[in-house]
Amino acid sequence: MKRILVGLMLFAASSGAASAQDAASGERAFRKCSICHSVGRNAKNGVGPALNGLDGRKSGTAEGFTYSEANRAAAITWGEATFKDYIQDPRARIPGTKMVFAGIKDEDEANNLWAFLKQFGSDGEKK
Repeated sequence: MKRILVGLMLFAASSGAASAQDAASGERAFRKCSICHSVGRNAKNGVGPALNGLDGRKSGTAEGFTYSEANRAAAITWGEATFKDYIQDPRARIPGTKMVFAGIKDEDEANNLWAFLKQFGSDGEKK
């Protein structure tokens, strides 16, 4: 019984570390995105919209950014599944988007990027 309890404690500790590690790896993956996008307290729209509050946001609705008609009409609510599908090949997911990006094909990298992005609320503060 004691071994099981110790094993569960180790598993719980490693699960928490994995989440932090995923977000840290996602921050590194975000460097590819930061050419056009920003996130965090001082994020501003640039070539692409600021990505604060992405989790739960509808596509084409970041205030102050001029989206393509295709993006405004896409009717996507960003969440883990929609983001990971989109980021593999943005132009295939939303034909006519202005986003010019080859995509992130590596599943772990996409997971880590989502872990990083979803931690920012619409105010740019980490949740």
